[in-house]
Amino acid sequence: MNPTSLLIKSAQIYGDRVAFVCEDRRQTYTELRDRAARFANTLRDAGVRPGERVAVLSDNAIEALEQVVGLAIGGFVRCALYAHEPAEKNLYLLQLTGASALVVQDKHYSAIASVLAQAPDVRVVVVVGEAPDGVRDYETALAEASAELPDVQLRPDDPHLIRFSSGTTGMPKGILHTVRGWMELGNEFALVFGGFATDDRYIAATPYTHAAGLMAWPLLSVGATTVVMPSFDPGAWLDIVERDRITFAILPPTVIQMLVNMPGVERRDLSSLRKVVYGSAPISETTLVAALRLWGNIMYQTFGQSEAMPITCLTPEHHIPDGTSEQRSWLRSAGRPTPNSVVRIVDDDGNDVPQGEVGEIVAQCMGTMHSIWGDPEATTQRFLPGGWLRTRDMGYLTTDGFLFLADRKEDMIISGGFNIWPMELENAMAAHPAVAEVAVVGVPHPKWGETPHAAIVLRPGIDATEEELVAWSREKVGSIKKITGVTFTDSLPKSPIGKVLRRAVREQHVGGTPRIAGA
Repeated sequence: MNPTSLLIKSAQIYGDRVAFVCEDRRQTYTELRDRAARFANTLRDAGVRPGERVAVLSDNAIEALEQVVGLAIGGFVRCALYAHEPAEKNLYLLQLTGASALVVQDKHYSAIASVLAQAPDVRVVVVVGEAPDGVRDYETALAEASAELPDVQLRPDDPHLIRFSSGTTGMPKGILHTVRGWMELGNEFALVFGGFATDDRYIAATPYTHAAGLMAWPLLSVGATTVVMPSFDPGAWLDIVERDRITFAILPPTVIQMLVNMPGVERRDLSSLRKVVYGSAPISETTLVAALRLWGNIMYQTFGQSEAMPITCLTPEHHIPDGTSEQRSWLRSAGRPTPNSVVRIVDDDGNDVPQGEVGEIVAQCMGTMHSIWGDPEATTQRFLPGGWLRTRDMGYLTTDGFLFLADRKEDMIISGGFNIWPMELENAMAAHPAVAEVAVVGVPHPKWGETPHAAIVLRPGIDATEEELVAWSREKVGSIKKITGVTFTDSLPKSPIGKVLRRAVREQHVGGTPRIAGA
């Protein structure tokens, strides 16, 4: 089913039901259909044609879902910019995609307006909120546009949206997904999570333009409700779950950690929750066990990336922290391939490695990208014959099909000829009672070439010395792989989905010249 057919069906069946909530504003399915059509026609009337790229720059707001839907039914290619990034970064994304139009929240307009002269492809600008003189006002434009669904024939292989890689190894790349690929991605997620129902109420706590919006189409297809938070606050999140009887949530591990550590959280009524999904970054066993105690065994971990998702899933039946040693080991895995995904582990030449050995993860899945925008050579490099996507993530498979991640191929530390994966060290350090967050990077060493260095955020009220933490890592992973230095910091740089950016950690907190302790 394509987006237009899905919208028509949902508006007919669930017209008076609430589709979207943001603070004290609500939008029914009928209103969603009307405003999405008006939004699509606003762009069409301004001369934007199907297939052209439309950039969106906004925090979470009541207009978020109608913009997702409106761009889809208009045949436009949605490109979500980053509200937390400087204007120069968003200018780069506008230039990369050749966006013809920009839809921007008023609070972000002045910053992006200062660089728009360097993005000559942008012909149309629409401001949501208070628009300056001479700039299209979103509400006025929608009021003047037709509420008839645009006469656009969406084909399965039409471009649908461009996501941006997290930029962990450099500037982001544009990842193009087609209409069919994106709809199949949503169906696969719904299948993995056991399906959705009309009474489901989903809370979007992180940017809806990015990971939090992945469930838009499967939830719309059954008449469910999405409650979006303008910005995340752990106390407000708990209030909404209690008040609105939320059934479904997607949370990065950093947010789960904040929630389980909230004073009095054990007294909150979270019994309505049926599914809590986490991913995008490793989660410590301490945080995971605390979460299972808080809301029960309803947790799903997914593994994927902008280029392909979902690839694997760890379901509730495999979250057994008090089980056998084998069952406990599952908690450190990324789960098994989803029903329509296949995973292999290969060497640099694309040949399968022996089972249990670390190699590059390659996959076939429903949500595989079409291409890297504007870069045919990079696209070719990411695929093996037969349509296998090179994820650039390293890992290994067990005999019973569980995928264990090692790390990004580019993040491997080579110290004295030994390969060291930062994730292994991060998992070991996260188990220390004083460590709230940790990122491990390789830094120059005069003897070994590189050595592992940890940037660490301590838990409030708990102290630890560098020497103590180095000794802890030696005990957990051995003298060869241990960290040899520590930088203490108040926070770690993260992507919009909560993934720690090791490149930024190295630049901001380490600088390549940390103090070496116990080397």
